[in-house]
Amino acid sequence: MPWPADIEELRAEVRNWGRWGDDDEIGTLNLITDDVVRAGAAEVKSGKRFSLAIPLDADGPQMGFVAGRENPVHSMTAVHDAFPPDSDMFSANDDKVVTSLQAATHWDALSHVSSGGVMYNGIPATAVSEAGASRLGIDNVGALVGRAVLLDIARARGVDAIVDRHAITGDDLDAACELGKVRVQPGDVVLLRTGKMTQFLSGDKLGYAGYEPGCCGPSLQSVRWFRSHDVAAVATDNFHFEVFPSEREDAVLPIHILHLVDMGMTQGQHFNLEALATDCADDGRYAMYLDATPLPFTHAVSGMVAPVAVK
Repeated sequence: MPWPADIEELRAEVRNWGRWGDDDEIGTLNLITDDVVRAGAAEVKSGKRFSLAIPLDADGPQMGFVAGRENPVHSMTAVHDAFPPDSDMFSANDDKVVTSLQAATHWDALSHVSSGGVMYNGIPATAVSEAGASRLGIDNVGALVGRAVLLDIARARGVDAIVDRHAITGDDLDAACELGKVRVQPGDVVLLRTGKMTQFLSGDKLGYAGYEPGCCGPSLQSVRWFRSHDVAAVATDNFHFEVFPSEREDAVLPIHILHLVDMGMTQGQHFNLEALATDCADDGRYAMYLDATPLPFTHAVSGMVAPVAVK
């Protein structure tokens, strides 16, 4: 099924194919230059650190709506194993985790979705097989560090949290910039707070999943804003990333396609921005240094991450 004509026009308008070469596999992350990283480091004033990751355990965000997306299951593979045997000189404990990479705070790789048989930069969708992603895998990202800006959409709208199906527009993003007295610069990582994470943290996993009454997230009216500001990556504090259910019945999850396939812009989900947002509201500083380097699983189409923001 083809995309509606107006969305196809938008796709062509924001497309970054070839911008960093025909062989490029990281898209807008190319915008994180040495200067951008130095600008991020310059935002460190107090040294306060904030973990943006949700816990890794069996009570994670996945509830079986998508086959194979299973929360982390932790088990011990060795408990006080003695070496040499029957000695108390040295004993070791080991463990393992079995999980879906989508069941944690994570980045979606550019290989996560395709449209019309192609992914970012025109790379054929067949580059992803049962063996994983031979192109556009999360391992291509490498170190993801630099300047980040928190855009608190909820506070800008005068509420603690947006737990319904609000479609974030460019005007919403501008209002959040005005609230934080911050300017989004080329190469920045944008952290979008809707407050939806408060439902997950309170144990309302079904509400957090956003199937009723919905999920606040970026809409078609936000795409040009991210493109014109040359944002390097965007992370949200919700389940679906974009507004869900989709704002139009004739376009299912269009922001995933516009960001990942056309713009080559990495998307993050399940970021816990609550403590960071409180601190930003207290001191009025909404820019920071961010280390959000994903685990380099080779050929993976998403990557777990334990992001740390430093102010």
